Amino acid sequence: MVEQRIEEITRANLAFYAAFESLDMLQMDKVWAHLEYVTCIHPGWSLRSDWPAVRDSWVLIFNNTFSMTFELSDVQVQVAGDLGWVICTEHLTSRQDDQPVETRVLATNLFERIGDEWLMIHHHGSPVMG
Repeated sequence: MVEQRIEEITRANLAFYAAFESLDMLQMDKVWAHLEYVTCIHPGWSLRSDWPAVRDSWVLIFNNTFSMTFELSDVQVQVAGDLGWVICTEHLTSRQDDQPVETRVLATNLFERIGDEWLMIHHHGSPVMG
């Protein structure tokens, strides 16, 4: 049962990054729980709490980015009951103008099993220096 839940969380995490890369809010809407206790901390940003504020942060990012791709490394997936989390390093290539920008971000993604779905309730990204 734990192995099955780890696979489900892994798929939910991949769906999150597919939504992120797509720069499509409809896809991002599908991976998040639309609840008052969801939170998000983008690298260099302050805490966003509650679904409307979290959603607005994604809208800002998507409206100011031309393209974004991720390669994940050091992926760790854990589960405890109806909570699961992924810790990973994001190797991110983005385009905001004509030049690609490459960065590494240490991310924590927290998912909650709601009904039969694993939905994101927290994302935190911290830049990796050096």
